[in-house]
Amino acid sequence: MAVYNTDFFLVKRAIDSVLNQDFQDFELIVIDDGSHNNSQNDLLSYIKKHEHKIVYLHHQNCGQSKSINRGILNSKGAYITIIDADDEYKPNHLMSCLREMKYNDLIASTTKTIVDTEDDYYVPDKYDIKQVIHVDNCILFATLFGKREVFTTLKFQDMYAADAHFYEAAAKKYIVNKIDLRTYIYYRNIPNSTCAKMKKANLLTSV
Repeated sequence: MAVYNTDFFLVKRAIDSVLNQDFQDFELIVIDDGSHNNSQNDLLSYIKKHEHKIVYLHHQNCGQSKSINRGILNSKGAYITIIDADDEYKPNHLMSCLREMKYNDLIASTTKTIVDTEDDYYVPDKYDIKQVIHVDNCILFATLFGKREVFTTLKFQDMYAADAHFYEAAAKKYIVNKIDLRTYIYYRNIPNSTCAKMKKANLLTSV
């Protein structure tokens, strides 16, 4: 989990959803990407209560892709996945993804998407950011789940749609699949998210 100035109540919700998984043989690595808001102290205090499950790393702000890459380098698990700091897992998420590893090296999955309006289901297209596509047709960073080798062989690039590019690169060498799980809860109704800011900027540009 990469965190950058995310409100603590959202980060706590995300962490709690990991701690409450049906599958408990995991480590959660929280990478603080140079946060400087008041939530940082609350986050550190909360993590100290769960040091048996959570590893905390901090570095200067460098973006989500580089932060996740660092987390991967510091991980120990046979399988790797991601969670965004403002989202959450259903209790069966990890186990559901793990079952798919019998047939795949890497999966992405559909999400239970939380929206305020129908427009929230649509995000900028990686091929043309002035166009939008439905979130179900995207590869989402935090729904990626796969064997360790995939994540240590490939790296996330510092770019928009780094998740989709990672998935496409993996498909050239590994067995990949998009699975309809809906066990990842994706909050698309957050106004300061990256996608929301891009959509707003594109709308202003087109006016």
